[in-house]
Amino acid sequence: MPKTYWIAALCAIFGTAWGDTVYVSLEKGDALAVVDGISGELKQTVKLGKRPRGLAFSPDYSRLYVASSDDNTITVLDAESLKPLSSLPTVKDPKTFALSTDGKRVFVSNDDDNQLNVVDVAGNAVIKQIPIGKEPEGVTASPDGRWIVSTSESANVAQWVDTQSLEILDRTAVDTRPRASRFTDDSQQLWVTSEAAGKLSIIDAKTRQIIKKLDFQIPEIQADQIKPVDIRIDKQRKYGYVALGRANRVAVIDAQKLEVLGYIEVGKRVWHLEFSPDQKRLYTANGLSDDVSIIDVDKRQTVKTVAVGKTPWGVAVKP
Repeated sequence: MPKTYWIAALCAIFGTAWGDTVYVSLEKGDALAVVDGISGELKQTVKLGKRPRGLAFSPDYSRLYVASSDDNTITVLDAESLKPLSSLPTVKDPKTFALSTDGKRVFVSNDDDNQLNVVDVAGNAVIKQIPIGKEPEGVTASPDGRWIVSTSESANVAQWVDTQSLEILDRTAVDTRPRASRFTDDSQQLWVTSEAAGKLSIIDAKTRQIIKKLDFQIPEIQADQIKPVDIRIDKQRKYGYVALGRANRVAVIDAQKLEVLGYIEVGKRVWHLEFSPDQKRLYTANGLSDDVSIIDVDKRQTVKTVAVGKTPWGVAVKP
C-alpha cells in the first residue's frame, strides 16, 4: 500500500496530526512558496517561470504541475527537489487546468481561443483542442473519471466533456461569470461558483440539472464585494467551503441540507483553497494581503496567518 496510507492509519491510531506541506504559487513573485502546514512556518521560496497560477500534484505526488501563464507552458517539477523536469505544451496564458484521475492527461483552459486543450503527459503533446464556450475559466475532473467540466465566464455555462470520447455531451446554464467548479468525492454533485452573480449552483451530475442555488449575505460587507470563487467539499460531503474573494471570507455550507451556515474571516481577496490530508485544516491563498490563512475546520476560525510573498494565487498540498 502507498506510504501515505500507512501514515494516515498511524495518525488515526495514535491521534497525531497528519503533517503536510503547502505549496502556494506567487503570481507577481514568479515563485513558489513552501509552508509547513502544521507550524505555519514559511520553509522556502523557489523561483519559477513567469506568473505562476494553477497548481496540481500528480496522483502519486511525485510531480507538481504549475501553470506558468506568461511563459505559455505548464512546468512539471520534481515534488521533492522542486527542480524542473519538463514543460508541457499548452497555449497562450494557461491559468487553470485539471489532471485526469490516472494522471495521464492534463486538461487546460485556453480563454484566448475558446478551447479546452487536452495534453498527453507521456507524449508531451496536445492531442486535442475542444471548442468550448467563450472565456473558459475553471476546469475540474470528476473523481470517478467520467467527466471533465469547463466553465465559461462569458457564456455562463458549465460544459460536460466525456473523458473517453473527448466530446462535449452536455451544457448546464449557470449564473453570471462562473469561475470555478468542484465535484463531491462521490461524483454525484458538481458545485459551480458564479463570481459576478455572487451565487453557488449545485448540480446533479446524473441529470446535469441544477438542484439548488445559494447566495451569500454578510451584513458588514457590500454585496458587490462578495465574489465566490474556489470550492472545497469534505470527503463525507458534510461541509463545503467557498472562497468569497474581496469579502475576505470563506463560506461554510451544510453539504447535506445545502444551506449556508456561516463565514470565516481570512486574508484579503481570498482566491484558492485546499484541505490538509486529514481535512482538519483549510489553507487559503489571499491575493491582496500576500499571505495564507490556516483555518481550523472544527473551530471554524483562522488560527494562523503566514506571509508568503507577492500575490498568492494557487494552493496545492502534499502529505
